[in-house]
Amino acid sequence: MRYLAMIFPGEPDLSSSDEERRHVFDQYVRFNRDAKHAGVFLGGEALQPGETATVVRMMEDGASVTDGPFTESREAIAGFYMFECENLDQAIEWAARIPAARHGAIEVRPILELSM
Repeated sequence: MRYLAMIFPGEPDLSSSDEERRHVFDQYVRFNRDAKHAGVFLGGEALQPGETATVVRMMEDGASVTDGPFTESREAIAGFYMFECENLDQAIEWAARIPAARHGAIEVRPILELSM
């Protein structure tokens, strides 16, 4: 079954040094390698900050387009992974290994499989 793991990082550490940022980057490289090697990695990306978002809503008179995130919130999705796992427990195990889980939150949600 496929699962989406959405990354909600904690408060940004603006005091991080280049060395600390490199360490975090290296942790993600190792995580990506391990998930690919295990065969659960289907994809994943980091996202630009919420301020770069564009929200589109269909109205009776056409599309309404606004700048900024959908909601004003301290927690915004920073990235995601797509996993192929045997069950939710396995997806949770992989989500717990995402480096951001140490200081933020990872929301794991099963993908709704539609048969057509």
